[in-house]
Amino acid sequence: MSEGANLRLLCATAHPDDECLGLGGLIARYAAEGVEVSLVVGTRGERGRYGDGSQPHPGPERMGEIREGELRTAADVLGVRHVRFLGYLDGELDRAEPSEAIHRIAAAIRELRPHVVVTFDPFGGYGHPDHIAVSQLATAAVVRAASAGRAMSATGEREPHVVQKLYYMAWTERVWSHYQGVFKVLRSTVGEQVRSSVPWPHWSVTTTADAHDHWETVWKAVRCHETQMAQYGALEDLTPEDHRGLWGPQEYYRVFSLVNGGRARERDLFEGIR
Repeated sequence: MSEGANLRLLCATAHPDDECLGLGGLIARYAAEGVEVSLVVGTRGERGRYGDGSQPHPGPERMGEIREGELRTAADVLGVRHVRFLGYLDGELDRAEPSEAIHRIAAAIRELRPHVVVTFDPFGGYGHPDHIAVSQLATAAVVRAASAGRAMSATGEREPHVVQKLYYMAWTERVWSHYQGVFKVLRSTVGEQVRSSVPWPHWSVTTTADAHDHWETVWKAVRCHETQMAQYGALEDLTPEDHRGLWGPQEYYRVFSLVNGGRARERDLFEGIR
């Protein structure tokens, strides 16, 4: 029996490609260990870039269909078992009716019954409103899913479910520097305000998960997002060692745990559960 058999991980993200670029190493590692990995995705990336710009954008509806297909293909490569879309419009997740959005994620939690949930940090990485929104909504949904009373999920009525551990992505300056050195300096413009990456202090990271050995799986999954590859062109020129350095480091902040604690840094998100 695989080491992770009977363990379940749920990743809550905002767009297609978040599962690769933000969590690819983590997902590939745990899926390879036999953990049942699921994704809840806020939008279908309808407003994303389309290729290198030489072709006309197909429009939001068709773009959403294309990017959903790309995500499902990438998820298969990474080893994801279940994918659930919330159905909100790209760029407007923070405008979703909160109670409804929380209910949808909570319903997925009750259906999929994860031991561990992982999502973006409260800064949304670099201030992206959709990333911030899914962090807030998923955090609230963990509480809602554990509340008394039955609730309807996509597959019927479900009993409450208590998540054992909740984590935020917590990239330090070291990880951000490597990441943005390959891609670009990530920024998000909200109104007239320009936001940029918010590194976590090294001391605040509670958990690291080594995924260096799974870089080839992550890179293969990234290439499934064909409409976005014009933005990832620099990745084609990386050496295997560069890829290992890009996809291997996995840093997280343990928001809460019902099974362990303390100042010692974890090396496994399922510490206390295995």
